Amino acid sequence: MASSELPNGATIRLTEYARGGGCAAKLRLADLSKVLDHLPGRTGAARADIVVDHAFSDDAAVVHALADRFLVMTADIIAPLVDDPATFGAIAATNAMSDVWAMGGEPRFALNLVFFSDDTLPLAVLDDILAGSADACARAGVAVVGGHSVRDPEIKFGLSVTGDVAPDRIWSNRTARPGQALVLTKALGTGVISQAVKKGIASPAAAAAAAASMTTLNRGAMTLGHRFGVTAATDVTGFGLLGHLRNICRGSGLGARVELAALPVLPTALAHLANDICPGGSKANRAYVAALVTLDGAPLADVPPEATRTSPRELLASLACDAQTSGGLLLCVPADRADDLVAALRDDGLPASRIGELVPADDRAMISLA
Repeated sequence: MASSELPNGATIRLTEYARGGGCAAKLRLADLSKVLDHLPGRTGAARADIVVDHAFSDDAAVVHALADRFLVMTADIIAPLVDDPATFGAIAATNAMSDVWAMGGEPRFALNLVFFSDDTLPLAVLDDILAGSADACARAGVAVVGGHSVRDPEIKFGLSVTGDVAPDRIWSNRTARPGQALVLTKALGTGVISQAVKKGIASPAAAAAAAASMTTLNRGAMTLGHRFGVTAATDVTGFGLLGHLRNICRGSGLGARVELAALPVLPTALAHLANDICPGGSKANRAYVAALVTLDGAPLADVPPEATRTSPRELLASLACDAQTSGGLLLCVPADRADDLVAALRDDGLPASRIGELVPADDRAMISLA
């Protein structure tokens, strides 16, 4: 029996074993923000060896545990958003390691975190998930040194990752500067296309393009970011481009302007979105950031989501809220070096684009879409 088959010969569709898919299965940003506000401790207040914690929604924690290096720690678990087990494992691992690259660091070690339905699926499926993850980790130079498993009717998989970063190379949501350009390294639309995969209507080409994007390591983007003077970054995942940009603006006390026409987009993503193929997490993201965002000077909250089916610009505004999995890095770079950074990223095979700029904070809107 192949790992893609049940004992009765039926083909396994991994996406049928989870309610949510990828990072769209996260708790909603609005709800999570309320919970995090109640957690004790803030950077510099609880312990002197905590450099970055949860206070400004950074991608990973940074602690001072070594003489000349800081440790970067994260954990990330996702539900299946593709049907192939090995591809799912590779996406989950790539997504988890990305948190460390988003902090400017290098991931070193990982622990597998497995939630698996062993009474309904053959263990060969888990073998393939772990093999896909191991391959991604090997490409990144990350050693998998252990893990933990839970029997669960809904499949989930991810990694706890530990890395390190030099003190003068830390990127954080708090270290962006006004006047910097915003550079996005991967195309948007993995949430929408993953929803189309789950519904069985994604074309093979579109599904393959999304999977290729989600298994592309952000290591090269991190390396080039340091070369061109990036000071802050985040990886664009479950809270969408605008949700993660909101975290940078909040942490650094800035505003942002985004050029919708400059956004890189995966094939068929806009067409599916126009047909209301959209994860619940993406819709929740739009509802949350709408009060913080203007579109052509008008509050996004005043524009009904249904308009995404007829207005190209509204379509792009909603795609900017799409819940990504293993998305690209959003890099804050000096404006005079942004074009050279984009060229270097494209030479490295990434569909990078200069999508906007950071500006002084404005009471009227945190983020303006133009």
